[in-house]
This record gives sequence, C-alpha cells and structure tokens, in this order.
Amino acid sequence: MGDNERDIEVTIEALREKLSAPDRAGALDLLGTKIAEEEEGRARRLTPLLKVRATIEREALDYERATQTLSEVTRLAPDDVWAFIDLGDLYEITGSLDEAAKAFRNAAEAAQRQGDERGLSVAFIKIGDVQMAQGNLAGALKSYYDSLAVAERMSKSDPGNAVWQRDLSVAYNKVGDVQVYQGDLSGALKSYHDGLAIFDRLAKSDPNNTGWQRNLSVSFIKIGDVQMARGDLVSALRSFYGSLAIAERLSISDPGNAGWQRDLSVSYNFVGNVQMAQGDLDGALKSYRESLATAERLAKSDPGNAGWQRDLSLIKIGDVQMAQGDLAGALNSYQDSLAIRERLAKSDPGNAEWQRDLAVSFVRLALVQKQSGDSSKALDYLRQGQSIMARLILLSP
Repeated sequence: MGDNERDIEVTIEALREKLSAPDRAGALDLLGTKIAEEEEGRARRLTPLLKVRATIEREALDYERATQTLSEVTRLAPDDVWAFIDLGDLYEITGSLDEAAKAFRNAAEAAQRQGDERGLSVAFIKIGDVQMAQGNLAGALKSYYDSLAVAERMSKSDPGNAVWQRDLSVAYNKVGDVQVYQGDLSGALKSYHDGLAIFDRLAKSDPNNTGWQRNLSVSFIKIGDVQMARGDLVSALRSFYGSLAIAERLSISDPGNAGWQRDLSVSYNFVGNVQMAQGDLDGALKSYRESLATAERLAKSDPGNAGWQRDLSLIKIGDVQMAQGDLAGALNSYQDSLAIRERLAKSDPGNAEWQRDLAVSFVRLALVQKQSGDSSKALDYLRQGQSIMARLILLSP
C-alpha cells in the first residue's frame, strides 16, 4: 500500500470515530478537506501530462483536440497564466476571436492573482491583438499601453534583463500599430523607432539569437510602412530591404520554420508595394509572386491556419495586372482572392479585418468589370462591398 492509500485509510478511520461519537458535522468537514486535497493532488499530477498532450496535438495540427486539452488544463489549474495564453493562441489560429479574448482575459486575471508581471504584460498584448482584429482600436490602444506600463516598470527595475527589454520593444511596436490605424503617423514612427532601438541593441549583443534578429526584421517593416505612407519611398524601400535581408538569412538557416518562411513572404510583399508605388510594375509583380509562392507552401502545410489562408490573397498581383492593362489576368486574380476571403469571412463573421478584406475584393472586382465594360456586374460588386463597409461602420465602437 502506497503513502496515498495509507493516508486515505487514516482519514477513513478518523471519520469512523467522528461518526461513532456521533459528530457528523466534524466528519463532513474532515471529509471535505480530504477530498479537496485529493482533487488538488490529482490536478497537480495530471496538468503537466495534459500540457504535453496539447503540445503534441498542436504540432500535429489537430487544433480541435489541442483546444479541448488546454481547456481541461485551465479547468484543473485556473491560475496557470500560460495555459490560458496558449489556449487563446489556438482560438486565434482558428479564427474564434471571442473565445480568444475570453482566454486572454482569464490569463490577465490569473497573472494579477499570481503576481506574474511578465504574464500580465503578455496577456495585455494578446488582448489588444484580438481587439485590433475586431476593429476596436480604442480598446486595443489601452491594452497595449497597459502592457507598455508593466514592461517599462520591469525593464527599469532590471535593465540587464533581455526578456523585459524585448517585451518593452514589442509593446512600443503594438502602440505604433494602433497609431497607424488612427492616422497618427508621426506618433507611430516614434513608437516604432523606440522599438527598433531596443531590438537593434539586443540583436547586436547576440548575433546568433534568431529571435532578436526576427524582431529587428519586423521593426524594419513597420518603420518602412510608415515611411511609405508619408511618401518617403526611398527610405521605405531601404527599410523593407533591410527586413528582407534578415528574413532570407533566417529562412535559409531553417527551411522548416514556418514563422520565418512567412516573414520572408511578408517582406517580399512590402518590397513589392514600394516598387508598385515607384512605377516599377515588373519588379512589383516579381516580388508579389515570390511572396505568394512562399504563402502557398505554408497554406498547404497547414490548411487549418486561417492566417496563412488569408496570405494567399492575389489582390496585389491583380493590382499590378490592372496597371499593366491585363484585365483578364486581374479578373482571375481578384476572383481567386474573393473565394478565399468569402470562406474566411463566413468562418468568423465577427472578424472585422476579414470582413474588410471581403469588401476590398468586391470593390476590386467592380473596378475591373467597369474597365472591361460590364457596368451591370461592376455595380453589383460595388454594392456588395459598400454593404459590408456600412455594417462595419455601424459596429465600430
């Protein structure tokens, strides 16, 4: 007989003594305490096993089972901050934004109960990401500033802590993202430069740290995006090429790393945007096709990843074809994009970004049909796009 079984036998003997007294109230109290101890012990033993199972299920792209397993983990361990964050990530991957928001808020509450400052900072970032996807810019900005406040406090208390420095730079970038959407380009550029300065120091301090190299690449993209919006195409192209150089090195170093492959696709896409604005249509088409080729490989490797399905959009290629006068090619590209975007929008009607994507596809189709001389189809597509945008405006906080 093991220690646990002997302990239970001792408890049962004590219960019998109380019942023979009779002391039913005391017996119930003793029994309740012992049951609670057993349940806590079972949860403590089971939780790490379930986490491993969830990791295996996620790696196998079985998101439904992984979500069920992590939901059980959070039930057994309601103060496990990172289990809630992992659960929210799964909901985000599959496009269930409301469930993702709930999981991330539970993570924030658990972090506050546990005094887990880093968990709290990350949870705020995750909440903000969902709010951004839902079109709630004011809510997202508040969440990102909440994360920034925590990260600033902790980075000041421990300046040598690279993790806190990274978290601080991520928060700056997230604040910048909202500022871009709000039209505050000067504020966004400052936020992004603040983030870049930190990432640059980290990357130089450890050139072999691929995570910091990637963060630096992302910062170049964000800065280039603002520079382009301000009309500084030369600086923007330089920033995007800086990002592309890092993304190429990382993707070559580990071809199986899906995140780095997607970064490569994104970098090509941004380079193409500047080339398009500069009138270099051939260069833009080449860059967009390089981006699409990488996106297609990723989407085939994980059909359940909604974000990668979204990357398959041929809108940019269609835009170049329109500018080149290839109306038939543009029509095919826009129709292919529409099919993908309709599927995504139907899978999660509450995702404002996907609804906006769908509206853009309808407008592009309206333009190419008008150029082709089919005013009836053009008007039909335009009305569908306008209807979606009108709904989004009504739902915007």
